[in-house]
Order: sequence, then structure tokens, then C-alpha cells
Amino acid sequence: MKIVNRGLMLGIAAIIQGAAMATFLFPHYIPTGGAASVAVLFNYVAGTPFDITLWVINAGLLFAAVKWLGKDTAIWTLYCVTVTALTIRFITPFIQYPVSSVIIDLPVGSMIFGFGIGILFRMGASSGGMDILALIISKLKGYPPGKTLFVINGTILLTTGFVVDWKIIIFAIIGQFISTRILDLVCKAHLPRGLKKQQDATIN
Repeated sequence: MKIVNRGLMLGIAAIIQGAAMATFLFPHYIPTGGAASVAVLFNYVAGTPFDITLWVINAGLLFAAVKWLGKDTAIWTLYCVTVTALTIRFITPFIQYPVSSVIIDLPVGSMIFGFGIGILFRMGASSGGMDILALIISKLKGYPPGKTLFVINGTILLTTGFVVDWKIIIFAIIGQFISTRILDLVCKAHLPRGLKKQQDATIN
């Protein structure tokens, strides 16, 4: 029963973040992180669907990092990545053009995305991404993971901004600021005692 509840909660969170990306952010080519930046870049240059690039990158990195992440974490992360990718695949055909102007879509999409990621973090899961690559490099070379992740994401984001539009860099930074603030709010929110016990039981 714990596995079912955990799978349901993580699935909902993955759907939320996938919907935010496909509906509000990707139509403006705004990435939500390093892996998303690669997806935006490949879609812009080669027309590769966002969901395929995201899934291939995350699955490949997860298989490479399974001995550091642990089998359970890798499986749950792959599950979340798969649900997110399928959500993007389902929604994308219906969103041919941006819902509104970037001034509206950026904050709305970032808040929804941050809420979804916040649930994943609160449930002790990961959304994958370049943090996995940073972990691998950190383990192999001994570099600090935070600095490694900053260099990886920064390099990819700069490349995407150079190829697609320099304004994407500004939009991505604003989006990261908004989504991480929402993430922190979700993670720090105090749940009623009954829900807190249920969450702890689901995680453990």
C-alpha cells in the first residue's frame, strides 16, 4: 500500500511539473534546468520532441549513476521522469502557440513547476536532470557537487541562449528564482498532524 500511495503522489507531482513545462515554459523555449536546456536546444535546432530528449538524457544518466544513487532512488526517479515526459508528450500537440505573453506565462509556469518539484522533494524523490551528472563527476573527480552543477547548467544555458535567443538566459534565471522559492515554501509548509503522519508513512 505504501508503494501505491508513494507512486500516486509522485505521479501527481510529475504530472504537475510536466504540465507547467509543456503549457507555459517550453512554448517560449524557456528551460527549467540543464536537461531542459538541452531539450530546448535540440527542439529548436533539430525539431526533436522535448519529451524524448528529456527522457533519454535522464535515463542514460540514471543508469550511469545507479551505484551512487541506489537502486530504489534510481527507479523512483526514472518513474518520475517517465511520467513527466509522457505528460509533455500528451500536452504538446494541444499547445501550438504560447498561452499568453511571456510576462504572464513565465511566472505562472514557474510557480506551478516549483509546486510540482516541491512535492517531489518533500516525498524524498528527485526529478533527475544534470544534478545526476554533477553527482557522477563529483564522485569520480572529487569536485564540489554544487560548483560542478553550476558550471554544467551555466554552460548549457549559455549555449542555448546563444543559439536560440539571449533573452532566454534572463527568463531562465527569473524562472529558477520563482520556482525555487515555491519549492522552498512547499518543503517548509506545516501539514496537519494526520497528513504529516501519512506522508512520513508513505516515504518510509
